[in-house]
Amino acid sequence: MYTVIGKANSRATRVLWVLEELGLGYKHIPAAPQSEGVVSFNPAGKVPVLIEDGTPITDSTAIIQYLADKHGDLTFPAGTLDRARQDSLTQFLLDEFDAALWMAARHSFVLPEELRQSAIKQSLIWEFTNSQKTLVQRMGDGPFLMGDRMTVPDVILTHCGQWARIAKFPVQEDRLTAYLDRMFARPALRRVMEMMG
Repeated sequence: MYTVIGKANSRATRVLWVLEELGLGYKHIPAAPQSEGVVSFNPAGKVPVLIEDGTPITDSTAIIQYLADKHGDLTFPAGTLDRARQDSLTQFLLDEFDAALWMAARHSFVLPEELRQSAIKQSLIWEFTNSQKTLVQRMGDGPFLMGDRMTVPDVILTHCGQWARIAKFPVQEDRLTAYLDRMFARPALRRVMEMMG
């Protein structure tokens, strides 16, 4: 039994969704970042945290890749060219999409008010929009990023797409919009979205 710490409307979405996709049992503790229940497992106070056999694992990407590897689904095997392509796509999404959204969040409500730079959001939206053009050229021909098989990058991109809608970052590529609509309709993700209230 896994334990997931972190509110469902955070990067914990990714972990909860993977657990639902894999049909695995888990306990969910919807703790807020920096709360005592989080800091005791992750000194940085960030969520999500996955606990297995008393061992905490932090960072949503590390967690979901671990679960995919352990359960042999949502990933290509390590040491294969497909896995190298998958990992490359994961890093691209973290650098170009997740990083822009996280920087905008930091300057909107995370950092102390006197350190926030609200004007930065426009440059981040420009980067986010420009990165979509590159992404659609890297997308496979199937329903998922890498073709016919859902993988870890699909989880990251879909969560970033959900985050972008909330943060009012425009998704301007039609192919990406259609992809996100398909992914948002997945029953496992819809179950996680219901946890958000």
